Amino acid sequence: MITKIELGIQHDEKDVLSMGILKSINDMGIKSVRRVKTFSIFYLLGDLAKEEIEQIGRDLLVDPMTQIYTIDQPLEHASEEIWSVEITYNPGVMDPVEESTLKGIRDLGIGNVKKVKTALKYHIWGVLSDAEKNTIVEKILANKVIQHVVQPEEKIFAEPATYQFQRTEVDMLEANDEQLLKISRDGQLFLNLDEMKTIQAYFKKLGRKPTDVELETLAQTWSEHCVHKTFRGLIEFNGEIIDNLLKSTIMKVTRELDKSWCLSVFKDNAGVIEFDDKHDVCFKVETHNHPSALEPYGGANTGIGGVIRDPLGTGLGAKPIVNTDVFCFAPPDYPMEKLPPGTLHPKRVFLGVHAGVRDYGNRMGIPTLNGAIFFDDRYVGNPLVFCGNVGLLPKNMTEKEVQIGDLVIVVGGRTGRDGIHGATFSSGELTTESETVSSGAVQIGNPIMEKKMVDTLLQARDRKLYRAITDCGAGGLSSAIGELCAEHGAEVELEKVPLKYQGLSYAEIWISEAQERMVIIVPPENQDEILELFESENVEATVVARVTDTHRLKLKYDGHLVADLDMEFLHDGVPRLTRKAVWKKQIFPSLRI
Repeated sequence: MITKIELGIQHDEKDVLSMGILKSINDMGIKSVRRVKTFSIFYLLGDLAKEEIEQIGRDLLVDPMTQIYTIDQPLEHASEEIWSVEITYNPGVMDPVEESTLKGIRDLGIGNVKKVKTALKYHIWGVLSDAEKNTIVEKILANKVIQHVVQPEEKIFAEPATYQFQRTEVDMLEANDEQLLKISRDGQLFLNLDEMKTIQAYFKKLGRKPTDVELETLAQTWSEHCVHKTFRGLIEFNGEIIDNLLKSTIMKVTRELDKSWCLSVFKDNAGVIEFDDKHDVCFKVETHNHPSALEPYGGANTGIGGVIRDPLGTGLGAKPIVNTDVFCFAPPDYPMEKLPPGTLHPKRVFLGVHAGVRDYGNRMGIPTLNGAIFFDDRYVGNPLVFCGNVGLLPKNMTEKEVQIGDLVIVVGGRTGRDGIHGATFSSGELTTESETVSSGAVQIGNPIMEKKMVDTLLQARDRKLYRAITDCGAGGLSSAIGELCAEHGAEVELEKVPLKYQGLSYAEIWISEAQERMVIIVPPENQDEILELFESENVEATVVARVTDTHRLKLKYDGHLVADLDMEFLHDGVPRLTRKAVWKKQIFPSLRI
Protein backbone atom coordinates (compact mmCIF):
# COMPACT_ATOMS: atom_id res chain seq x y z
CA MET A 1 0.00 0.00 0.00
CA ILE A 2 1.24 3.50 -0.89
CA THR A 3 0.65 6.45 1.42
CA LYS A 4 1.17 10.04 0.30
CA ILE A 5 2.06 12.77 2.80
CA GLU A 6 2.08 16.31 1.42
CA LEU A 7 3.75 19.24 3.24
CA GLY A 8 3.42 22.97 2.62
CA ILE A 9 4.17 26.33 4.19
CA GLN A 10 1.48 27.76 6.49
CA HIS A 11 -0.47 30.59 4.86
CA ASP A 12 0.93 33.30 7.13
CA GLU A 13 4.58 32.21 6.71
CA LYS A 14 7.00 33.56 4.12
CA ASP A 15 7.66 30.98 1.36
CA VAL A 16 11.26 31.87 0.47
CA LEU A 17 11.81 28.89 -1.84
CA SER A 18 8.75 29.73 -3.93
CA MET A 19 9.73 33.40 -4.09
CA GLY A 20 13.13 32.41 -5.49
CA ILE A 21 11.52 30.20 -8.14
CA LEU A 22 9.15 33.02 -9.13
CA LYS A 23 12.10 35.37 -9.58
CA SER A 24 13.96 32.80 -11.72
CA ILE A 25 10.88 32.36 -13.95
CA ASN A 26 10.50 36.12 -14.39
CA ASP A 27 14.24 36.43 -15.08
CA MET A 28 13.76 33.99 -17.97
CA GLY A 29 11.47 36.55 -19.56
CA ILE A 30 8.22 34.78 -18.58
CA LYS A 31 6.41 37.71 -16.98
CA SER A 32 2.91 36.22 -16.95
CA VAL A 33 3.67 34.12 -13.84
CA ARG A 34 2.59 36.08 -10.76
CA ARG A 35 2.80 33.48 -7.99
CA VAL A 36 4.45 30.12 -7.16
CA LYS A 37 3.76 27.73 -4.30
CA THR A 38 5.92 24.70 -3.42
CA PHE A 39 4.88 21.45 -1.71
CA SER A 40 7.08 18.57 -0.47
CA ILE A 41 5.71 15.09 -1.04
CA PHE A 42 6.70 11.83 0.67
CA TYR A 43 5.43 8.51 -0.72
CA LEU A 44 5.61 5.61 1.76
CA LEU A 45 5.42 1.97 0.68
CA GLY A 46 4.21 -0.36 3.41
CA ASP A 47 1.26 -1.67 5.40
CA LEU A 48 0.76 1.18 7.90
CA ALA A 49 -1.89 1.88 10.50
CA LYS A 50 -3.53 5.31 10.48
CA GLU A 51 -1.88 6.17 13.81
CA GLU A 52 1.56 5.29 12.42
CA ILE A 53 1.05 7.51 9.38
CA GLU A 54 -0.03 10.40 11.62
CA GLN A 55 3.03 9.85 13.81
CA ILE A 56 5.38 9.95 10.81
CA GLY A 57 3.85 13.19 9.55
CA ARG A 58 3.55 14.87 12.95
CA ASP A 59 6.78 13.77 14.67
CA LEU A 60 9.21 13.37 11.75
CA LEU A 61 8.32 15.21 8.56
CA VAL A 62 6.53 18.43 9.45
CA ASP A 63 7.91 21.54 11.14
CA PRO A 64 4.88 22.51 13.26
CA MET A 65 6.03 26.14 13.53
CA THR A 66 5.96 26.82 9.78
CA GLN A 67 4.34 23.87 7.97
CA ILE A 68 1.10 21.95 7.64
CA TYR A 69 0.51 18.52 6.09
CA THR A 70 -2.19 16.24 4.71
CA ILE A 71 -2.42 12.49 4.17
CA ASP A 72 -3.53 11.05 0.81
CA GLN A 73 -5.02 14.32 -0.38
CA PRO A 74 -3.60 17.58 -1.73
CA LEU A 75 -3.10 20.57 0.53
CA GLU A 76 -4.44 22.78 -2.23
CA HIS A 77 -6.39 21.80 -5.33
CA ALA A 78 -5.28 23.02 -8.75
CA SER A 79 -7.69 25.16 -10.78
CA GLU A 80 -7.93 26.60 -14.27
CA GLU A 81 -5.57 29.43 -13.36
CA ILE A 82 -3.07 27.13 -11.62
CA TRP A 83 -0.62 24.90 -13.47
CA SER A 84 0.44 22.00 -11.22
CA VAL A 85 3.63 20.04 -11.92
CA GLU A 86 5.35 17.37 -9.80
CA ILE A 87 9.08 16.58 -10.07
CA THR A 88 10.89 13.49 -8.75
CA TYR A 89 14.23 11.74 -9.20
CA ASN A 90 14.74 9.28 -12.06
CA PRO A 91 14.81 5.56 -11.15
CA GLY A 92 18.23 4.57 -9.84
CA VAL A 93 19.22 8.10 -8.80
CA MET A 94 20.11 8.23 -5.11
CA ASP A 95 18.11 10.69 -3.00
CA PRO A 96 19.69 11.14 0.46
CA VAL A 97 16.40 12.53 1.80
CA GLU A 98 14.75 9.18 1.10
CA GLU A 99 17.48 7.34 2.97
CA SER A 100 17.40 9.61 6.03
CA THR A 101 13.59 9.59 6.10
CA LEU A 102 13.49 5.80 6.09
CA LYS A 103 15.99 5.69 8.94
CA GLY A 104 13.96 8.29 10.88
CA ILE A 105 10.80 6.23 10.48
CA ARG A 106 12.55 3.14 11.80
CA ASP A 107 13.98 5.15 14.69
CA LEU A 108 10.36 5.94 15.60
CA GLY A 109 9.84 2.20 16.00
CA ILE A 110 7.79 1.85 12.82
CA GLY A 111 9.19 -1.08 10.86
CA ASN A 112 6.56 -1.63 8.18
CA VAL A 113 7.79 1.00 5.71
CA LYS A 114 9.74 -0.74 2.94
CA LYS A 115 10.60 2.25 0.77
CA VAL A 116 10.33 6.03 0.64
CA LYS A 117 10.11 8.22 -2.47
CA THR A 118 10.20 12.03 -2.44
CA ALA A 119 8.93 14.63 -4.89
CA LEU A 120 8.37 18.38 -5.14
CA LYS A 121 5.07 19.75 -6.44
CA TYR A 122 4.71 23.28 -7.76
CA HIS A 123 1.55 25.34 -8.23
CA ILE A 124 2.19 28.14 -10.70
CA TRP A 125 -0.29 30.97 -11.29
CA GLY A 126 -0.30 32.47 -14.78
CA VAL A 127 -1.34 31.93 -18.39
CA LEU A 128 1.40 29.84 -20.01
CA SER A 129 2.00 28.30 -23.40
CA ASP A 130 3.34 24.74 -23.72
CA ALA A 131 6.72 26.17 -24.76
CA GLU A 132 6.85 28.35 -21.63
CA LYS A 133 5.93 25.38 -19.43
CA ASN A 134 8.75 23.34 -20.98
CA THR A 135 11.20 26.19 -20.37
CA ILE A 136 10.17 26.44 -16.70
CA VAL A 137 10.55 22.68 -16.17
CA GLU A 138 13.81 22.21 -18.05
CA LYS A 139 15.59 25.42 -17.05
CA ILE A 140 14.37 25.93 -13.46
CA LEU A 141 12.40 23.14 -11.79
CA ALA A 142 14.13 19.95 -13.00
CA ASN A 143 17.28 18.65 -14.59
CA LYS A 144 16.47 15.83 -16.99
CA VAL A 145 19.84 14.24 -16.25
CA ILE A 146 18.51 13.18 -12.84
CA GLN A 147 14.83 14.19 -12.63
CA HIS A 148 11.54 13.97 -14.51
CA VAL A 149 7.94 15.16 -14.38
CA VAL A 150 5.66 12.66 -12.64
CA GLN A 151 2.97 11.36 -15.01
CA PRO A 152 -0.59 10.54 -13.82
CA GLU A 153 -0.27 6.77 -14.37
CA GLU A 154 3.36 6.48 -13.30
CA LYS A 155 4.36 3.71 -10.91
CA ILE A 156 6.04 5.54 -8.03
CA PHE A 157 7.73 2.39 -6.75
CA ALA A 158 8.86 0.48 -9.81
CA GLU A 159 10.10 -3.04 -9.20
CA PRO A 160 13.92 -3.17 -9.24
CA ALA A 161 15.48 -4.88 -12.22
CA THR A 162 17.25 -8.13 -11.55
CA TYR A 163 20.67 -8.97 -12.93
CA GLN A 164 21.38 -12.28 -14.61
CA PHE A 165 25.11 -12.90 -14.80
CA GLN A 166 26.57 -12.96 -18.29
CA ARG A 167 30.30 -12.66 -18.91
CA THR A 168 30.78 -10.19 -21.76
CA GLU A 169 33.79 -10.17 -24.09
CA VAL A 170 34.67 -7.42 -26.57
CA ASP A 171 35.58 -8.57 -30.07
CA MET A 172 38.51 -6.25 -30.84
CA LEU A 173 41.49 -8.48 -31.64
CA GLU A 174 41.06 -8.11 -35.42
CA ALA A 175 39.47 -4.64 -35.37
CA ASN A 176 40.87 -1.97 -37.68
CA ASP A 177 41.60 1.61 -36.58
CA GLU A 178 38.11 2.86 -37.29
CA GLN A 179 36.52 -0.03 -35.42
CA LEU A 180 38.82 0.46 -32.43
CA LEU A 181 37.82 4.11 -32.17
CA LYS A 182 34.15 3.13 -32.44
CA ILE A 183 34.58 0.70 -29.52
CA SER A 184 36.15 3.49 -27.48
CA ARG A 185 33.48 6.01 -28.44
CA ASP A 186 30.46 3.74 -27.97
CA GLY A 187 31.76 2.52 -24.62
CA GLN A 188 32.52 6.08 -23.40
CA LEU A 189 36.10 4.94 -22.78
CA PHE A 190 37.63 8.18 -24.17
CA LEU A 191 40.77 6.27 -25.20
CA ASN A 192 42.70 7.41 -28.28
CA LEU A 193 43.82 5.18 -31.14
CA ASP A 194 47.33 4.53 -29.78
CA GLU A 195 45.87 3.45 -26.46
CA MET A 196 43.29 1.19 -28.10
CA LYS A 197 46.00 -0.41 -30.28
CA THR A 198 48.19 -0.96 -27.20
CA ILE A 199 45.31 -2.76 -25.48
CA GLN A 200 44.64 -4.76 -28.64
CA ALA A 201 48.28 -5.89 -28.80
CA TYR A 202 48.24 -6.86 -25.09
CA PHE A 203 45.24 -9.16 -25.51
CA LYS A 204 46.52 -10.55 -28.82
CA LYS A 205 49.63 -11.65 -26.93
CA LEU A 206 47.41 -13.30 -24.32
CA GLY A 207 45.44 -14.98 -27.11
CA ARG A 208 42.02 -13.97 -25.84
CA LYS A 209 39.43 -11.19 -26.09
CA PRO A 210 39.15 -8.65 -23.26
CA THR A 211 36.06 -8.63 -21.09
CA ASP A 212 33.97 -5.48 -20.84
CA VAL A 213 35.19 -4.82 -17.29
CA GLU A 214 38.85 -5.22 -18.29
CA LEU A 215 38.41 -2.50 -20.92
CA GLU A 216 36.59 -0.32 -18.41
CA THR A 217 39.37 -0.79 -15.84
CA LEU A 218 42.05 0.21 -18.32
CA ALA A 219 40.01 3.22 -19.47
CA GLN A 220 39.54 4.43 -15.89
CA THR A 221 43.19 3.90 -14.93
CA TRP A 222 44.47 5.51 -18.15
CA SER A 223 42.06 8.47 -18.07
CA GLU A 224 43.42 12.00 -18.08
CA HIS A 225 41.76 12.50 -14.71
CA CYS A 226 43.62 9.61 -13.06
CA VAL A 227 47.02 9.52 -14.80
CA HIS A 228 47.46 13.13 -16.08
CA LYS A 229 48.55 11.99 -19.54
CA THR A 230 49.11 15.50 -20.91
CA PHE A 231 51.39 16.55 -18.05
CA ARG A 232 53.34 13.31 -18.23
CA GLY A 233 53.62 13.19 -22.03
CA LEU A 234 56.00 14.74 -24.55
CA ILE A 235 55.56 18.38 -25.55
CA GLU A 236 56.99 19.68 -28.84
CA PHE A 237 57.82 23.37 -28.49
CA ASN A 238 60.04 25.52 -30.73
CA GLY A 239 61.84 22.46 -32.12
CA GLU A 240 62.54 21.04 -28.67
CA ILE A 241 60.97 18.14 -26.77
CA ILE A 242 59.84 18.72 -23.18
CA ASP A 243 59.81 15.31 -21.49
CA ASN A 244 57.06 15.26 -18.86
CA LEU A 245 55.90 18.82 -18.26
CA LEU A 246 55.06 18.11 -14.63
CA LYS A 247 58.42 16.51 -13.75
CA SER A 248 60.44 19.11 -15.64
CA THR A 249 58.79 22.11 -13.93
CA ILE A 250 56.87 21.90 -10.66
CA MET A 251 58.28 18.57 -9.46
CA LYS A 252 61.81 19.52 -10.49
CA VAL A 253 61.78 22.79 -8.58
CA THR A 254 60.21 21.18 -5.52
CA ARG A 255 62.93 18.52 -5.37
CA GLU A 256 65.73 21.04 -6.02
CA LEU A 257 64.50 23.25 -3.18
CA ASP A 258 64.41 20.13 -0.97
CA LYS A 259 62.54 21.77 1.89
CA SER A 260 62.49 19.66 5.04
CA TRP A 261 58.94 20.76 5.79
CA CYS A 262 57.64 19.11 2.58
CA LEU A 263 56.83 15.70 4.02
CA SER A 264 54.86 14.05 1.19
CA VAL A 265 54.61 15.50 -2.31
CA PHE A 266 53.39 14.15 -5.69
CA LYS A 267 52.63 10.65 -4.41
CA ASP A 268 49.40 10.64 -2.39
CA ASN A 269 45.86 12.02 -2.55
CA ALA A 270 47.09 15.37 -1.16
CA GLY A 271 50.39 17.01 -0.35
CA VAL A 272 51.59 17.07 3.28
CA ILE A 273 53.72 19.74 4.96
CA GLU A 274 54.76 20.36 8.57
CA PHE A 275 52.45 22.46 10.73
CA ASP A 276 53.23 22.30 14.46
CA ASP A 277 54.60 19.88 17.08
CA LYS A 278 51.54 17.62 16.94
CA HIS A 279 50.15 17.89 13.42
CA ASP A 280 51.05 18.10 9.76
CA VAL A 281 48.71 19.76 7.28
CA CYS A 282 47.27 18.55 3.93
CA PHE A 283 45.86 20.76 1.19
CA LYS A 284 44.06 19.59 -1.94
CA VAL A 285 42.20 21.39 -4.73
CA GLU A 286 40.42 19.71 -7.63
CA THR A 287 38.02 20.69 -10.39
CA HIS A 288 34.55 19.26 -10.98
CA ASN A 289 33.73 21.10 -14.19
CA HIS A 290 31.92 18.67 -16.51
CA PRO A 291 29.50 17.22 -13.91
CA SER A 292 28.70 20.76 -12.72
CA ALA A 293 27.89 21.79 -16.30
CA LEU A 294 25.33 18.97 -16.54
CA GLU A 295 23.91 19.10 -13.00
CA PRO A 296 25.22 22.17 -11.12
CA TYR A 297 24.06 21.33 -7.61
CA GLY A 298 24.96 17.63 -7.70
CA GLY A 299 28.21 18.24 -9.59
CA ALA A 300 29.47 20.85 -7.13
CA ASN A 301 28.07 18.89 -4.17
CA THR A 302 30.13 15.85 -5.04
CA GLY A 303 33.07 17.99 -6.11
CA ILE A 304 33.52 19.33 -2.58
CA GLY A 305 32.57 15.94 -1.09
CA GLY A 306 35.29 14.25 -3.15
CA VAL A 307 37.98 16.76 -2.28
CA ILE A 308 37.11 16.41 1.42
CA ARG A 309 37.85 12.69 1.07
CA ASP A 310 41.27 13.39 -0.47
CA PRO A 311 42.95 14.55 2.79
CA LEU A 312 41.02 11.77 4.56
CA GLY A 313 42.69 9.33 2.14
CA THR A 314 46.16 10.87 2.54
CA GLY A 315 48.69 9.03 4.69
CA LEU A 316 46.66 7.24 7.34
CA GLY A 317 43.88 9.81 7.25
CA ALA A 318 43.77 13.56 7.85
CA LYS A 319 40.80 15.24 9.52
CA PRO A 320 39.17 17.68 7.04
CA ILE A 321 38.69 21.06 8.72
CA VAL A 322 38.37 23.88 6.14
CA ASN A 323 36.94 24.27 2.59
CA THR A 324 37.77 26.78 -0.13
CA ASP A 325 36.61 27.34 -3.71
CA VAL A 326 37.02 29.32 -6.94
CA PHE A 327 34.22 29.46 -9.54
CA CYS A 328 34.26 30.68 -13.16
CA PHE A 329 30.94 31.19 -14.97
CA ALA A 330 29.48 32.98 -17.93
CA PRO A 331 27.65 36.18 -16.87
CA PRO A 332 24.33 35.55 -15.08
CA ASP A 333 22.55 37.90 -17.51
CA TYR A 334 23.77 35.95 -20.56
CA PRO A 335 21.12 36.15 -23.34
CA MET A 336 18.98 33.00 -23.61
CA GLU A 337 19.04 33.12 -27.41
CA LYS A 338 22.85 32.85 -27.44
CA LEU A 339 23.00 29.67 -25.31
CA PRO A 340 24.63 26.73 -27.14
CA PRO A 341 22.30 23.71 -27.55
CA GLY A 342 22.36 21.31 -24.61
CA THR A 343 23.71 23.84 -22.08
CA LEU A 344 22.13 25.24 -18.94
CA HIS A 345 21.81 28.98 -18.42
CA PRO A 346 24.82 30.44 -16.54
CA LYS A 347 22.60 31.82 -13.78
CA ARG A 348 21.24 28.37 -13.03
CA VAL A 349 24.78 26.95 -13.10
CA PHE A 350 25.98 29.75 -10.80
CA LEU A 351 23.21 29.29 -8.22
CA GLY A 352 23.40 25.50 -8.30
CA VAL A 353 27.19 25.31 -7.96
CA HIS A 354 27.28 27.83 -5.12
CA ALA A 355 24.51 26.05 -3.23
CA GLY A 356 26.07 22.62 -3.84
CA VAL A 357 29.43 23.52 -2.30
CA ARG A 358 27.85 25.52 0.53
CA ASP A 359 25.31 22.86 1.56
CA TYR A 360 27.71 19.92 1.54
CA GLY A 361 30.30 21.65 3.71
CA ASN A 362 27.72 23.05 6.12
CA ARG A 363 26.05 19.68 6.63
CA MET A 364 29.41 18.13 7.47
CA GLY A 365 30.27 20.97 9.84
CA ILE A 366 33.21 22.11 7.68
CA PRO A 367 33.28 25.88 7.05
CA THR A 368 34.11 27.48 3.69
CA LEU A 369 36.59 30.15 4.75
CA ASN A 370 37.21 31.89 1.44
CA GLY A 371 36.46 31.80 -2.24
CA ALA A 372 36.26 33.75 -5.49
CA ILE A 373 33.92 34.08 -8.48
CA PHE A 374 34.90 35.17 -12.00
CA PHE A 375 32.57 35.85 -14.93
CA ASP A 376 33.45 35.61 -18.62
CA ASP A 377 31.48 34.71 -21.77
CA ARG A 378 33.96 31.92 -22.57
CA TYR A 379 32.68 29.80 -19.66
CA VAL A 380 29.17 29.45 -21.14
CA GLY A 381 29.73 25.87 -22.32
CA ASN A 382 31.76 24.61 -19.38
CA PRO A 383 32.21 26.32 -16.00
CA LEU A 384 35.34 25.97 -13.90
CA VAL A 385 34.51 24.67 -10.42
CA PHE A 386 37.55 24.48 -8.15
CA CYS A 387 36.93 22.90 -4.73
CA GLY A 388 39.59 22.68 -2.02
CA ASN A 389 40.02 21.27 1.46
CA VAL A 390 42.56 21.51 4.27
CA GLY A 391 43.11 18.57 6.62
CA LEU A 392 45.07 18.01 9.84
CA LEU A 393 47.18 14.85 10.06
CA PRO A 394 48.83 13.68 13.30
CA LYS A 395 52.62 13.50 13.19
CA ASN A 396 54.25 10.39 11.70
CA MET A 397 51.14 9.28 9.80
CA THR A 398 52.15 10.16 6.23
CA GLU A 399 53.12 6.64 5.11
CA LYS A 400 50.85 3.73 4.13
CA GLU A 401 51.64 0.03 4.04
CA VAL A 402 50.00 -2.87 2.22
CA GLN A 403 50.95 -6.47 3.04
CA ILE A 404 50.14 -9.74 1.29
CA GLY A 405 47.14 -11.36 2.95
CA ASP A 406 45.61 -8.07 4.14
CA LEU A 407 41.86 -7.54 3.76
CA VAL A 408 40.35 -4.87 1.52
CA ILE A 409 37.29 -3.28 3.14
CA VAL A 410 34.83 -0.81 1.60
CA VAL A 411 33.29 1.60 4.12
CA GLY A 412 30.60 4.27 3.91
CA GLY A 413 27.89 4.59 1.27
CA ARG A 414 26.51 1.90 -0.98
CA THR A 415 27.27 1.45 -4.67
CA GLY A 416 24.82 2.51 -7.38
CA ARG A 417 24.82 3.57 -11.02
CA ASP A 418 25.52 7.22 -10.21
CA GLY A 419 28.96 8.32 -11.34
CA ILE A 420 29.53 5.61 -13.94
CA HIS A 421 32.15 6.81 -16.48
CA GLY A 422 32.83 9.90 -14.37
CA ALA A 423 36.62 9.66 -14.69
CA THR A 424 36.57 8.97 -18.43
CA PHE A 425 33.81 11.56 -18.99
CA SER A 426 35.87 14.29 -17.31
CA SER A 427 38.73 13.43 -19.67
CA GLY A 428 36.65 14.11 -22.79
CA GLU A 429 35.05 17.19 -24.31
CA LEU A 430 31.54 18.39 -23.56
CA THR A 431 29.22 18.28 -26.57
CA THR A 432 25.58 19.04 -27.24
CA GLU A 433 24.85 15.33 -26.57
CA SER A 434 26.70 15.14 -23.23
CA GLU A 435 23.60 15.69 -21.10
CA THR A 436 22.08 12.53 -22.60
CA VAL A 437 25.08 10.33 -23.40
CA SER A 438 27.00 11.04 -20.18
CA SER A 439 24.12 11.51 -17.74
CA GLY A 440 25.28 8.47 -15.74
CA ALA A 441 28.45 10.35 -14.80
CA VAL A 442 26.43 12.68 -12.59
CA GLN A 443 26.46 11.83 -8.88
CA ILE A 444 24.30 12.81 -5.93
CA GLY A 445 26.07 13.61 -2.67
CA ASN A 446 25.08 12.54 0.84
CA PRO A 447 27.03 14.70 3.32
CA ILE A 448 25.43 13.13 6.40
CA MET A 449 26.76 9.72 5.37
CA GLU A 450 30.19 11.21 4.69
CA LYS A 451 30.22 12.92 8.11
CA LYS A 452 29.51 9.62 9.89
CA MET A 453 32.12 7.82 7.79
CA VAL A 454 34.80 10.46 8.49
CA ASP A 455 34.23 10.38 12.25
CA THR A 456 34.34 6.58 12.37
CA LEU A 457 37.45 6.31 10.20
CA LEU A 458 39.30 8.74 12.48
CA GLN A 459 38.45 6.49 15.43
CA ALA A 460 39.78 3.46 13.54
CA ARG A 461 42.93 5.40 12.61
CA ASP A 462 43.64 6.36 16.20
CA ARG A 463 43.17 2.73 17.26
CA LYS A 464 45.61 1.66 14.49
CA LEU A 465 43.10 -0.77 12.99
CA TYR A 466 44.12 -0.29 9.33
CA ARG A 467 47.41 0.07 7.44
CA ALA A 468 46.34 2.10 4.40
CA ILE A 469 43.41 4.15 3.14
CA THR A 470 42.26 5.87 -0.04
CA ASP A 471 39.02 7.33 -1.34
CA CYS A 472 36.67 5.96 -3.98
CA GLY A 473 36.84 9.02 -6.20
CA ALA A 474 37.26 8.98 -9.96
CA GLY A 475 37.19 5.38 -11.12
CA GLY A 476 35.45 4.07 -7.99
CA LEU A 477 36.62 0.70 -6.70
CA SER A 478 38.60 0.24 -9.92
CA SER A 479 40.98 3.08 -9.07
CA ALA A 480 40.95 2.69 -5.28
CA ILE A 481 41.70 -1.05 -5.10
CA GLY A 482 43.80 -1.01 -8.27
CA GLU A 483 46.11 1.68 -6.88
CA LEU A 484 46.36 0.45 -3.28
CA CYS A 485 47.18 -3.10 -4.38
CA ALA A 486 49.35 -2.21 -7.40
CA GLU A 487 52.57 -3.48 -5.80
CA HIS A 488 51.29 -6.95 -4.87
CA GLY A 489 47.99 -7.83 -6.56
CA ALA A 490 44.39 -8.32 -5.46
CA GLU A 491 41.48 -10.71 -5.80
CA VAL A 492 38.09 -9.01 -5.58
CA GLU A 493 34.67 -10.62 -5.04
CA LEU A 494 32.31 -8.11 -6.64
CA GLU A 495 29.07 -9.73 -5.48
CA LYS A 496 30.00 -8.78 -1.89
CA VAL A 497 29.93 -5.02 -2.60
CA PRO A 498 26.83 -3.49 -0.89
CA LEU A 499 24.41 -2.03 -3.47
CA LYS A 500 21.85 0.77 -3.25
CA TYR A 501 19.49 -1.28 -5.40
CA GLN A 502 19.54 -4.53 -7.33
CA GLY A 503 20.25 -4.95 -11.02
CA LEU A 504 23.85 -3.73 -11.30
CA SER A 505 26.19 -5.75 -13.49
CA TYR A 506 29.65 -6.72 -12.30
CA ALA A 507 31.16 -4.00 -14.53
CA GLU A 508 28.85 -1.32 -13.11
CA ILE A 509 29.74 -2.35 -9.55
CA TRP A 510 33.46 -2.07 -10.32
CA ILE A 511 33.51 1.32 -12.07
CA SER A 512 30.68 3.15 -10.27
CA GLU A 513 31.84 6.38 -8.66
CA ALA A 514 29.01 6.50 -6.14
CA GLN A 515 29.98 8.94 -3.41
CA GLU A 516 30.86 8.69 0.29
CA ARG A 517 32.96 5.52 0.03
CA MET A 518 36.51 4.81 1.19
CA VAL A 519 38.71 1.73 0.88
CA ILE A 520 40.94 0.60 3.74
CA ILE A 521 43.59 -2.13 4.01
CA VAL A 522 43.16 -4.09 7.25
CA PRO A 523 45.32 -6.82 8.84
CA PRO A 524 43.24 -10.01 9.19
CA GLU A 525 43.66 -9.99 12.98
CA ASN A 526 41.86 -6.60 13.17
CA GLN A 527 38.85 -7.64 11.10
CA ASP A 528 36.38 -8.28 13.93
CA GLU A 529 37.29 -5.17 15.89
CA ILE A 530 37.06 -2.76 12.96
CA LEU A 531 33.79 -4.22 11.67
CA GLU A 532 32.30 -3.92 15.18
CA LEU A 533 33.41 -0.28 15.35
CA PHE A 534 31.71 0.63 12.08
CA GLU A 535 28.56 -1.26 13.04
CA SER A 536 28.39 0.62 16.34
CA GLU A 537 28.41 3.94 14.44
CA ASN A 538 25.81 2.79 11.87
CA VAL A 539 28.32 2.95 9.00
CA GLU A 540 28.48 0.02 6.61
CA ALA A 541 31.82 -1.82 6.26
CA THR A 542 32.30 -4.91 4.06
CA VAL A 543 35.27 -7.11 3.22
CA VAL A 544 35.32 -7.33 -0.60
CA ALA A 545 38.89 -8.41 -1.49
CA ARG A 546 42.24 -9.71 -0.31
CA VAL A 547 45.78 -8.59 -1.17
CA THR A 548 47.63 -11.33 -3.09
CA ASP A 549 51.20 -11.98 -4.25
CA THR A 550 50.22 -12.55 -7.91
CA HIS A 551 50.95 -9.02 -9.22
CA ARG A 552 47.60 -9.33 -10.99
CA LEU A 553 44.19 -7.76 -10.58
CA LYS A 554 41.58 -10.53 -10.56
CA LEU A 555 37.87 -9.77 -10.42
CA LYS A 556 35.28 -12.41 -9.66
CA TYR A 557 31.48 -12.35 -9.60
CA ASP A 558 29.77 -15.30 -7.88
CA GLY A 559 32.87 -17.39 -8.52
CA HIS A 560 33.17 -16.43 -12.22
CA LEU A 561 36.46 -14.81 -13.27
CA VAL A 562 35.55 -11.62 -15.15
CA ALA A 563 38.93 -9.83 -15.20
CA ASP A 564 42.58 -10.83 -14.97
CA LEU A 565 45.02 -7.99 -15.65
CA ASP A 566 48.75 -7.66 -15.09
CA MET A 567 49.32 -4.82 -12.60
CA GLU A 568 52.38 -3.56 -14.48
CA PHE A 569 50.44 -3.20 -17.73
CA LEU A 570 47.50 -1.65 -15.93
CA HIS A 571 49.57 1.09 -14.30
CA ASP A 572 52.55 1.54 -16.64
CA GLY A 573 51.30 0.32 -20.02
CA VAL A 574 49.61 3.52 -21.20
CA PRO A 575 51.42 4.97 -24.25
CA ARG A 576 52.70 8.50 -23.79
CA LEU A 577 50.96 11.38 -25.53
CA THR A 578 52.81 13.81 -27.77
CA ARG A 579 51.42 17.34 -27.92
CA LYS A 580 52.49 20.41 -29.86
CA ALA A 581 52.61 23.70 -27.99
CA VAL A 582 52.64 27.30 -29.19
CA TRP A 583 52.95 30.50 -27.21
CA LYS A 584 51.84 33.92 -28.31
CA LYS A 585 52.88 36.92 -26.29
CA GLN A 586 49.85 38.94 -25.30
CA ILE A 587 49.98 42.69 -25.68
CA PHE A 588 48.05 44.48 -22.97
CA PRO A 589 47.11 48.13 -23.36
CA SER A 590 48.88 50.46 -20.95
CA LEU A 591 46.72 51.80 -18.14
CA ARG A 592 46.38 55.50 -17.58
CA ILE A 593 45.93 56.42 -13.96
